[in-house]
Amino acid sequence: MWKDFKEFAFKGNVLDLAIAVVIGGAFGKIVSSLVENIITPLIAALTGKVDVSGLHAVVVGAKIPYGLFLQSIIDFLIIAFSIFLFVRLLMKFKRKEEPAKEETPAIDAKEQLLKEIRDLLKAEQK
Repeated sequence: MWKDFKEFAFKGNVLDLAIAVVIGGAFGKIVSSLVENIITPLIAALTGKVDVSGLHAVVVGAKIPYGLFLQSIIDFLIIAFSIFLFVRLLMKFKRKEEPAKEETPAIDAKEQLLKEIRDLLKAEQK
């Protein structure tokens, strides 16, 4: 595992990673805008109320705003689903026809026997 980590950390292309971070940040803004300005108002129009951030409970005189937590969960689910749909759309564009699998030529009986003998000899040496 350490070897894999070193290969990833030190042999990876840092420029590609930096570009991915910048694009990811920009994409995050697009998705957040989509959720806040389009999806959430549509859901609010259909359900009547989506914003649960105002919900709170009072426990021993302390106000606990659990609605903010619920709203964060709802926002996360909407954003995650939007990203899933976007990635799925990109993968459809990226897909190319898979090359036809080449059939392996049939092995004649002599070659098969030679392979079996080789395997038996290897097994004896162990």
